[in-house]
Parts: sequence; C-alpha cells; structure tokens
Amino acid sequence: MTYLHNIGAYSLMIVNMFRKPTKWSVMKTLILKDIDDLVIGSLGIVAFISFFVGGVITIQTALNIDNPLIPKYLIGFATRQSIILEFAPTFTSIIMAGKVGSFITSSIGTMRVTEQIDALEVMGINSLNYLVFPKTVALMLYPFVIAIGMFLGILGGIAAGVFGGFTSLEDYISGIQTDFIPFHVAYAFIKTFVFAFVLATIPSFYGYYMKGGALEVGKASTTSFVWTSVVIIILNYLLTQMLLS
Repeated sequence: MTYLHNIGAYSLMIVNMFRKPTKWSVMKTLILKDIDDLVIGSLGIVAFISFFVGGVITIQTALNIDNPLIPKYLIGFATRQSIILEFAPTFTSIIMAGKVGSFITSSIGTMRVTEQIDALEVMGINSLNYLVFPKTVALMLYPFVIAIGMFLGILGGIAAGVFGGFTSLEDYISGIQTDFIPFHVAYAFIKTFVFAFVLATIPSFYGYYMKGGALEVGKASTTSFVWTSVVIIILNYLLTQMLLS
C-alpha cells in the first residue's frame, strides 16, 4: 500500500507542479540557477567518467578479440555501440542520480525541515511550481551533457586503442563509421529526455514530502537515489523494447 500511495502522491505532485505558475521574471532566475547547478556543474564528472570508460571498453574489447581472423575495426564498432546505446544515456544517468538526485533531495528537504516551504505556501506561492518546475526545465538540457559524454567516450577509446597499441587510428575510425544507424543516436536522446524528467521529479518528490529533521534528509537522499536508479533501469528496458525491437 505504501508503494501505491507514493505513486499516487507522485502523480499528484506532477499535476500540481503546473498549476498556478510563478511569474516569469522570477522563474527565469530560478531556471538559470538550476541550469548552473544541475547541468553545467555536472559536465566535469561526466566528461571524466566518459573518457576513461570509453578507454576501458576499447581495451576490454581488444583483449577479447584474440582471433586473427576477426578484423580490428570491430574494436571501434563495439566501442561506439556500447557508448551510444547504453553507457552514455543509461549508466551516466544512474551516476547522475547520485550526484544530481541527492543534491535536489537534500536542498528541497532542508527547505522542508527549516519550514521555508511552509513560508512559500503562506505567501500564496505554489511551492511545487517554484521548486520542482525550474529543475525539470533545467534538466531538459541534460541531453547536451550526454552528447558530450558520447564524444569523449569515443575519444577516450581512440586514445586507449591507439596509444595502447591495440588498434590503428584508421581501423578505429573505420569501425566507428561501419554500419552506423542514425536512429541509434535519436534513441539515446529519447531515453535521455525521459531520464532527465525522472532525475528532476523523483528526488524532488522525496525531498518535498519528507518528514523529520536533518537525519531524515540524509535518509531521503539515499531513498531517492535508490528509487531513481530503479525507475531508470525499468524505463531503459521498456524504451529499448519499444524503440529497438
């Protein structure tokens, strides 16, 4: 019953988020601040992880292709497919659930503990629209972060493959270009938009409706990370089934 209650409360939160909108002059400032905190502030960790994971995928692929009859260009092909289809959109989003999700839950939860949300309601402001909507709009730029992650992942694969002596630059680039399907990139960005909405709303839900003090803020952050990751994994399966099958 708790799960059903949370699903219902989450659905109502989404509906109420669009009611009684805040003035655009105020909303614009909130959106820009959230873009800086959630999107621009995440570029560093995404770039670092993507570059080195791309290198690891290339090395592992090269080490597992020990048959001389298998062409070396498959190293670039496998790296491209792994990064574009799964690593960049899905696993990066799970990492972001820890960074961005915890930040959102703790910031809103702290406002709940210190009664700042109650003060907004007393002033006649729709606190859900004021707090959650800007984060949702800001994270619609999240595909931009994923695009950078894709590029750096493939670049990291080139660096690891060429400088590690696993493949030549020509073979790797040939593998990247082999059987390229543009829809795979569109598929990755469709998933990213859905995951961005999840990253903005589920942590906000656990922060907004938490009860207790500072200790409960930490527990809410942990719970939001777990459930955000679970929902992302489930949606990843469903979207893959619908879009690629």
